[in-house]
Amino acid sequence: MFTNRFDPQPELMGDALSVRPLRPDDLEGLFAAAAHPEVWAGHPASDRYKREKFEPYFNSLLDSGAALCVVDRQTGHIIGCSRYYPAPDQPNSISIGFTFLHHAYWGGRTNFQLKRLMLDHAFRTFPEVWFHIAPTNIRSQKATAKLGAEHAYDATLDLSGTPAPWMCFRLSKDAWERTRESREA
Repeated sequence: MFTNRFDPQPELMGDALSVRPLRPDDLEGLFAAAAHPEVWAGHPASDRYKREKFEPYFNSLLDSGAALCVVDRQTGHIIGCSRYYPAPDQPNSISIGFTFLHHAYWGGRTNFQLKRLMLDHAFRTFPEVWFHIAPTNIRSQKATAKLGAEHAYDATLDLSGTPAPWMCFRLSKDAWERTRESREA
């Protein structure tokens, strides 16, 4: 699944966030971050804020062996998660996805810091990173474009057990470095 030179569950530290491997005892904290309809608005699984829909998703994240828990360093609360995965159509690359943040953390700074931590880690090993976004998820498409990623193509892919249409965005290391420099200047 992953090359032996890439750690899909690193511990990463930013100014406002820490990112660590997802653990079974994170269920309650992560569900608290996910239990708002706004979090899933525009997402294909729009009812994932319901406990009976969230628990199977949480278990699939754990089973992936690559899910990361996002923690607000100031409060110590879990505010979301993300993960690395190899895309079925780009097996020699890495992808970032399955990301959500509690809606109180929307607005750019938190998502950018999360992606900065994850992208910097990924680009130590890979020359490009892929994002797969549902055609209906406009918010994620815009956020991914702000990272410097470009829409490369559309494909029907099986990312989580059922083939579905995805917009495939590619982010090169050079494009990321330009975006990072301009955002941090």
